[in-house]
Amino acid sequence: MSTRLPAALWRLCWISFLLDVASEMVYPLIPLFLASTLGAPALVLGLIEGFADGLLSVVTAWSGRASDKSGKRVPFIRAGYALAAAAKPLLGLAGSWPVALFLRAGDRMGKGLRTAARDALIADLAGPTRRGEAFGLHRAMDTAGALTGVLLTLVLLHFLPGQYRTMFLLTAIPGAAAIALSFTLREIAQPPQPHAKWFSVSELPRPYWRTAIMLWAFSLASSSDAFLLLRAREWGIGDRNVVLVYGLFTLTYALVSLPAGRWSDQVGRRRVLAVGWSAYALIYAGFAWLGPSSAWWLFAGYGVVMGLTQGVAKAWIADFAPVHARGTALGVYHMGVGVAIFLSSACTGWLWDWRGATSALLTCSALALVAVAGLLATKHKLDVA
Repeated sequence: MSTRLPAALWRLCWISFLLDVASEMVYPLIPLFLASTLGAPALVLGLIEGFADGLLSVVTAWSGRASDKSGKRVPFIRAGYALAAAAKPLLGLAGSWPVALFLRAGDRMGKGLRTAARDALIADLAGPTRRGEAFGLHRAMDTAGALTGVLLTLVLLHFLPGQYRTMFLLTAIPGAAAIALSFTLREIAQPPQPHAKWFSVSELPRPYWRTAIMLWAFSLASSSDAFLLLRAREWGIGDRNVVLVYGLFTLTYALVSLPAGRWSDQVGRRRVLAVGWSAYALIYAGFAWLGPSSAWWLFAGYGVVMGLTQGVAKAWIADFAPVHARGTALGVYHMGVGVAIFLSSACTGWLWDWRGATSALLTCSALALVAVAGLLATKHKLDVA
């Protein structure tokens, strides 16, 4: 079924695959690098990840709106991939955590430039009946790239143990390939809107706002995944096993994303998200209460949760985004997610340092349950546009 999706969508998926190879060669090492090489405490980790995601949210909102006004998606996609690909290897040159913060911010700016325009293009290419499948395919390919990056990191850790800086520099190779492939993308004509306002309520209908608010509420429980890697490190799991359990997470994430997207096309987005959010609360409680012997199934379960939620949430927002303001709608949504994750990551880092990992992780679990209750209590039928 997925082979009949447009060729342009597959190209977007392969670009995301390549850049995620680069991203995940870096991501599982960032908390290890910050803690062991740069001496940063958990609060700094939370601030770095939270600030990066906060910046991401602002840039995403701007770029989504700009892509609507210009009627073009591809320039934003191409520039975003290029900036992110350049920032990753430069982390290898960071001599202090403020420099790492600056470079991480550059990476997130690149993601912000491309995300809303790319997601709008995916929605345009797929159409309403296969939107969940299209976003699921993109998440699956994106995450398959992440798994490839994790496996490469395992190989590099074997030959270059503790040489985080060198491993960061090597991300330039898949990053350059992603940039090159982005030049094969072609524009789908969009009507320019030179007089559109920044936040036009008339363009973003009430069902969109109700849906976005529910998704933002859950994002308050979604602190950075880096805390789960830090938890694994606290359990005494070595660098290689930290990367291995993260690789298991990316594998289950990739395997579940496409079926979850198709499932949401059939039964509705809200039902799938209710299952995913409930599982999220259970997994975070497991990270809080259980020990290192549970790391494998906890990370595998977390991958299932992400597969059930991430692509489906984007498809749900796109269902209620007007065609002429789709970039704006997705940009505003991502901005809200970024603000929520910034608050969540900063508070999780503070709680981690003050009360310990158990309290921080249980707080995220409790907030997720509150979001599930709100989702189940929703009286509006928002399963289809």
